[in-house]
Amino acid sequence: MTMIFGIFLLTLLLITAVAIVRTKDLFVAVMLLGIASLLIAANFFLLDAADVALTEAAVGAGISTVLFLGALRLTWEGEDAPNSRRLMSFIVVGAAALVIIYTTLDNPHLGAPDAPTQIYVAPWYIEKTREFIDIPNVVTAVLGSFRGYDTLGEVFVVLTAGIGVLFLLASGPGARHPGDRRYSDVGLQQHLIPRVVGRMLIPFILLFGLYVQFHGEYSPGGGFQAGAIIAAAIILFALLEGEEKALSVIPRHVRLGLMAGGAILYSAVGVAGIVLGGNFLDYSVLAEDPVKGQQLGILLIEAGVGITVTGVLLSIFHAFAARGR
Repeated sequence: MTMIFGIFLLTLLLITAVAIVRTKDLFVAVMLLGIASLLIAANFFLLDAADVALTEAAVGAGISTVLFLGALRLTWEGEDAPNSRRLMSFIVVGAAALVIIYTTLDNPHLGAPDAPTQIYVAPWYIEKTREFIDIPNVVTAVLGSFRGYDTLGEVFVVLTAGIGVLFLLASGPGARHPGDRRYSDVGLQQHLIPRVVGRMLIPFILLFGLYVQFHGEYSPGGGFQAGAIIAAAIILFALLEGEEKALSVIPRHVRLGLMAGGAILYSAVGVAGIVLGGNFLDYSVLAEDPVKGQQLGILLIEAGVGITVTGVLLSIFHAFAARGR
């Protein structure tokens, strides 16, 4: 039954992808991209990849859709006429698709017991997580501790991407500033039903974001997902109440502090390991009990991840909202 439902979702995903390519209306394309992200998230859940599914739903279907809509305000709503290179583009994309399909033929079957990850890596993580860290969610242990360097790099990638977007959108002839009479036109202030429903949902979205943040050791979640969910709640508030109110709640200097502060907190935890006699990002020295130290370190670095992701997403949204068409 699960296999049949998975094939059904993949069929819907294929139809949605074709519709995205075929539509000439960019707004419709953005909405279809959000639907595609939800379908992908559902497929991840079927594959027992709940953490990845939660990330795809929060970032792909949520934040990305809002940012695409923000970008759409700065451009035309319809697709430009095709140029003479359309055939060449189709050939390149088709060739790349064939290469990808060919390479997947060497992949092990789904759930195969002789897959490399089932023989070498996964058993060690499953066995050692309880011994070294003692948390139920092995994914959190892998991302936060065993692969702490990699996750730190991802945080700085997010921070760098946010800085790059701010450099691109922070100034220009169409830029607006608080106090501009046109600045309050960004939002849904004149729509009664979205405002009423949104006001009811915002507290629950924030609460769920905090749950995902601080319960990631025991269930799917963590800083990346929580940061996207919390940012989505604040962006919803900005859309409902207007930019000026949103900026009064979290002004620009606070957002910039969040962007850098989370990455600094993550790095500081690593430096603390060296100061206390261990290695960089060695959390076991943060407490007398090495296991408790690992749990404390993961809690701190996940907080850093969530802070940076929230700051970056909010900064990007406000950068889009502060520009005219």
